Amino acid sequence: MKSNDMVANQRAQMLLATGVVLLLSLLSMAVFSVKVAGLTSAHEPNADSVIDTTKEVVDILPSLAENRTEIWVTNGMDRIDAAELAMSSVHDDLLHHGEIRGVEVKMLNITVVELDTSSIEISLELGVTDDSSTLQSEITFVIAA
Repeated sequence: MKSNDMVANQRAQMLLATGVVLLLSLLSMAVFSVKVAGLTSAHEPNADSVIDTTKEVVDILPSLAENRTEIWVTNGMDRIDAAELAMSSVHDDLLHHGEIRGVEVKMLNITVVELDTSSIEISLELGVTDDSSTLQSEITFVIAA
């Protein structure tokens, strides 16, 4: 009797193992099919995140930099130093904001040039990236400071 019970237990374990392997195979095929089906979709609603974020940054950046520069100049800081600090703080805020939205916002090669006694020119390279696309832009604007 012990021999028949042992053979029955082994057969049951082999059947269970075969079922688990088959289930895992079906699951992996299903996941692959969903990924492939997603590649053929014409438009994903979140695919515009890089373009939308770039547009928002370009629209808000001059006024944001000007306001922050003005605050630090009013408190006695040098105009160029205030503009550089303003751009540094804006970069930090945008980097953190982008992480929340699932995009990365980087400002590189920021240059601040004094044009005259009341205006400053700021130039930079803006890069916005998500998991599937990247958009790089050269931006130049003038602020009153």
